[in-house]
Amino acid sequence: MKKLNKVLITGAAGGFGTKIIEALLKEGYTVTGALRDATGRNKAAAEALRQRGVFVVEIDVTDDDSVEAGVSKASDEMGGIDILINNAGIGTVGIQESFTAEDWKKVFDVNVFGVQRMTRAVLPFMKKQQQGLLLLISSLSARLAVPFPGPYCPSKWAAEALAESYRTEVSNMGIESCIIEPGAFPTEFIGSLLQPSDSERTSDYGVIKDMPEAMLASIESVFEANPEQSLNRISDTVIDLLKMPHGDRPIRTEVDTMFMGELVIPLNEQLEAANIKMYEAFKMSHLIKVKK
Repeated sequence: MKKLNKVLITGAAGGFGTKIIEALLKEGYTVTGALRDATGRNKAAAEALRQRGVFVVEIDVTDDDSVEAGVSKASDEMGGIDILINNAGIGTVGIQESFTAEDWKKVFDVNVFGVQRMTRAVLPFMKKQQQGLLLLISSLSARLAVPFPGPYCPSKWAAEALAESYRTEVSNMGIESCIIEPGAFPTEFIGSLLQPSDSERTSDYGVIKDMPEAMLASIESVFEANPEQSLNRISDTVIDLLKMPHGDRPIRTEVDTMFMGELVIPLNEQLEAANIKMYEAFKMSHLIKVKK
C-alpha cells in the first residue's frame, strides 16, 4: 500500500488551513490549497502559499462547477489526490430565531453542501486508485450544542453525519473517513462570524439578547487565560492522524485543552460503541474497517 502523500485542503487562505499546510509541508507532503478569490481578496494569501511550494486552486465550495474544475486542476497539478481535508467553513453568532432561512442556507451551503460537493468531486480519483482519506475539520459543538452559534452547530452535526455515512459506504474501496473536532481556537474565524439578518426578532428577549455579543467580547480573555490552546495542536493532530496506519485511524479525534473536550470524549466513545453494535446487528461490521 502506497503512502498517502497528495493533499487537497479547502479554506487555505487562513486560520486552521494555513497552519495545517505549514505542518504538511514540513512533513514532505505535496499540497494543493483551495481558496476563493485568489486574484482579489485572497491574492496575498495565494501568493504566499505559492512561494512555499503549494499548488493553489480557486474553489468556491458553494459552486458545483467551481468545485469540479478546481478538483480536476488539483489532481493534474499533483498527479492525483490521496487526501481531502474539508476545512472551509463559516461560523455564526447570535440568537437563533434572528437568523433567517437565507442565513441558514448560506451556512449549510458551505459547511454541509460544500463538504458533499468536495467529497463527490474527489471520490472518483480515490476510487480509481482504491485508496484515500477524507478528513473533516468539524467542531466539538457538533457533539454538544451551545447557546448562540445559531446555525453553526446544526451544520456541523449534519457534516459529521455525512462523514459517518461515507465511513462505511466507501471503506470497501480503501477509502477512510475521519473527523477532527477542535474546540474554540484563536483565529480570524472568530472575527468573521456571520451575524443574523433579522436582529429585530430579539427585541423581546430581555437581557439574553445581549449575551451573544458579550460572549464574543470575552473570547479573547478566554484565550489569554489558556495559552496552551494553540493552533499547533490542530496541525499536530492532523499530522499524527495522517501518520497512523491506513485503516486504523479513529473516526473522531477531539482537540481541546479546555473543559469541552473532556465532556465530548465520553460521548464519542458511547457513540462509537453504539455504532459497532448497530453494524453487528445488521451484519455490516466489515464496513467499519477500511479495505487494505
